[in-house]
Amino acid sequence: MTENQEIPAENMPAVKNKTAAIILAIVAVILLVGVIFGIVVLSKQNADTTGRVRDIFIIVLALESLLLGVALVILVIQLAVLTNLIQNEVKPILASTKEAVSTIKGTSKFISDRAVKPIITASSFMAGSRKLFEIIGFIKRKE
Repeated sequence: MTENQEIPAENMPAVKNKTAAIILAIVAVILLVGVIFGIVVLSKQNADTTGRVRDIFIIVLALESLLLGVALVILVIQLAVLTNLIQNEVKPILASTKEAVSTIKGTSKFISDRAVKPIITASSFMAGSRKLFEIIGFIKRKE
């Protein structure tokens, strides 16, 4: 891009995501090359050096397994907290919402029966009466 072209504000997160993906890919390639180089170098070393590296990797894998175990325990705890939240917070909110909806439904039915229906009935009676008087001739039609 040239200096005169600016990136629109709505495209900034996409550009940042693309940059982060490129950096992550470069780091992954560098790590892969490093691992391959390490394997080649270790294959040319004596058995004692290779044994030490193997032992170090076993220790690292054990620590990683421990870390994964802790992460799983935290995940289970968070799942329990979420379940508790749903049972004790969301369900009462849903119940009160259902109650409010039924109250509104009852109110609208009451208003419909007590206010709107009589007005419609009176209005239709008046329209019918006007038409009758127009037919009989008491009222002249608007033309």
